[in-house]
Amino acid sequence: MTRGTTSFAAVILAAGASSRMGAPKALLDAGAGESFLDRLAGVFLDAGCSVYVVLGEDAAAIARASRCGSQIAFVLNPDPSRGQLSSLQCGLRAAVADAIYFTPVDAPGVSLATIAELKDFLAGKDFAIPIYEGKRGHPVLMRAEVAPEFLNAAEGTTARDIVHARRASTRFVEVADAGILDDIDDPAGYAQWRGNALNAKTRADAKPRRRNSVRDEDSLIPPLPD
Repeated sequence: MTRGTTSFAAVILAAGASSRMGAPKALLDAGAGESFLDRLAGVFLDAGCSVYVVLGEDAAAIARASRCGSQIAFVLNPDPSRGQLSSLQCGLRAAVADAIYFTPVDAPGVSLATIAELKDFLAGKDFAIPIYEGKRGHPVLMRAEVAPEFLNAAEGTTARDIVHARRASTRFVEVADAGILDDIDDPAGYAQWRGNALNAKTRADAKPRRRNSVRDEDSLIPPLPD
């Protein structure tokens, strides 16, 4: 797989009810007039990806509010109560690319540099996953050839199970981007994230500290969508 001739897509999972947050996470303010969804979609678009956003709860309101709506494809999960793996399956069925990123919408801080770095390190592997200070995060980048394993997963299987089974073909890439660890579930977590974002130096120019890390440790497989 050669980066210059490879097509990339991104699947953003935004179908959940956001019950702990009390409002759609996709529409939360990420700063600079952007929502979580538009910030993530914008970074992937800047990276040259086609973007697919899986919606369920509040689908119409989220789609109407997106400033990137004309540049992205919205995919409906008719029953998001089945869990996030069902949303990932919806996105993978729609995505057309050689390699596909996937990430939840409540991880809006990833940098363009990290997305580009994962592209560089996917070659020869099934997955490329970023880590920051020893902790794994999102987005996950996968070869499209692996998608059927998610689409045909037996009942009760999780995305984590599938990645775990291919740990020998997973490359873990160390990046200088704390945004890969974002996981914003409730108002307190959001308030903390906003405070940090306002005080932090922009992550857009973050660069990896090492460019050749390959790890197979089970502990580095991220908390992927169930």
